[in-house]
Parts: sequence; C-alpha cells; structure tokens
Amino acid sequence: MNNDTFLVRFWGTRGSFPVPGPATLRFGGNTTCVEVQAGPHTLIIDAGTGIINLGHEMLRRAREQGGAPIRATLLLTHMHHDHTQGFPYFPPAYIGTSVLYILGPRTFEEDLEETLNHAVLPPSFPVSLQELPSLKVVRSLQETETVLIDGPEGEPRIQNIYREQIVAGPDTLRVRIHKSYAHPRNGVYIYRIEWRGRSMVFASDTEGYVDVDRRLVHFARDTDLIIHDAQYAAADYAAKQGWGHSTPEMACAVAKAADARRLVLFHHEPRYDDARIAELEREAQAIFPETQAAFEGLEIVL
Repeated sequence: MNNDTFLVRFWGTRGSFPVPGPATLRFGGNTTCVEVQAGPHTLIIDAGTGIINLGHEMLRRAREQGGAPIRATLLLTHMHHDHTQGFPYFPPAYIGTSVLYILGPRTFEEDLEETLNHAVLPPSFPVSLQELPSLKVVRSLQETETVLIDGPEGEPRIQNIYREQIVAGPDTLRVRIHKSYAHPRNGVYIYRIEWRGRSMVFASDTEGYVDVDRRLVHFARDTDLIIHDAQYAAADYAAKQGWGHSTPEMACAVAKAADARRLVLFHHEPRYDDARIAELEREAQAIFPETQAAFEGLEIVL
C-alpha cells in the first residue's frame, strides 16, 4: 500500500446478529468490523464476525511480506456481542509473533481486560485471553483521553487531553474519543481518526435526538467521512425508540450539519434484505447525495 494512503475497508456491516444467506449477499451478513489503514498503521474498529475474514486476510498479507509480524490496534466501541463475537476466532490472536493493542471503554466497574475474559472468552469460549499466544496489550480508555501512534511500529500513546501536553508530529496518527449516552446500558465510544490532514468518524450504535445530535455534529465537524448508524427505517423506528440506533434520516442530518464530505450508512438491521437496504440508500441520497450504504468489501480512500 502507498505510504500516504488512508484507506477504510468494511468487513462486517450488520447489527445485532449475523445473517448469512442469499438475501444478504450484496451488503453482507457479518456483524460490525471496519479496518483502517493509514500509511503504516493498521486500526480495527470492533470485533464482530467480520473480523474473522479480516484476520485471514492479514495472515495472507503477512505471508506475502515474508512472514512479517502482524501489528494492529483494535478499538472497541462497547462490549455488546455483535461488536465482540468474532474476537475468539481472530486468527492473528493465535500467532505468537502478533502484537495486538486492544483499547476500549470500561464496562461498569470492570477494566476492559476483565470484560473480555468474562463476556467474550471463558466461560462461553474454551480459551482465555492469557492463553492466546499473541502479545496483547489491553487498556481501558477514558473519554478525556486521546490515542497517538508514531512510526510504523509505534506503541499507542494514551494522553489526557486536559492534563497533558499533546505532542503530535506531522505523521502521527491520532484517535479522538467521544462518548455517546444514547445506547443502552453504558453508552458507546465514537472515534475520530486523524492522519495527515484527513479524518474519519465512526459513529455506530448511536441514536439521533430531536433536531440533531449537536455534540456529535461538533465532534464530526468537517470530517472527510462519517460512518453512522442507520439501523432502522423511519417506519420501524417508532417501535424501537430508545434502543440506541438511528434512522438514515438521522444520519443524514448529522452529516449535513457537520459539513462532512461523505456519509456511509452502517449497522444494518438484520431483518432487512439487500433490496430494502438499497431502497433506504436511495432515500438517503435524496437528502445527502454523498451517501452510500456500507457493504462488505467496500473500500474508501480518503
């Protein structure tokens, strides 16, 4: 990959649960996982079932590079199962030379590492986090922190935005954190990834407010790409209000108010087949023309 390329690739686009089958071939049936490649840096957002195919692809790339060690930073937005259920089957986690930085929110009183072990691995899976052969650096994030990565093999630096001087060079990758409280039960982290003057915002599992979510608009201001939850069609939303998910209209309202250059509708309702999602995509494009619905294999270069 070109050393100046900022690439976003979609591996899982569904919410709630996987839906394989002939009715979901176009947009895909795997749950949430997005890969971000910014020059030498590899970030993975969420570990739904889409991360399994991503993991096999990462092994293939490593073989092409003569067996180069895999290094990646996994950003978890929250710990609901559709965002974590693929992690136990992520192939690089079983390779001793892999280095995985796993970052995300605390869940209630547990650190992220405790939550991974209790909710994702044992007792529901036979292998514990400690037994996975890869090197894993697990760290809970606070909303008042930012993540910085320098150099191709740089370890993420986590700094408090209020109490520390943020030192970032022109090639530093930066991840900003915004906590949305519009998702049960403990909210969700929204991430803004910035590199070499370009940016993207990942805003899944958030629900729109009356008019528009002004906090999110401020956070996403002037971004090149916003990936926004759009699980429910407006006709279905009334029965789902308070469940922590948005409509395509809500996503378009945020993109317009934030002056985002591009919008991707994400976290598709598992009951919607390809034809229904395509219909919602067309309706959204009438509101915000630079809109498309996420599908597995979609690549966007920023």
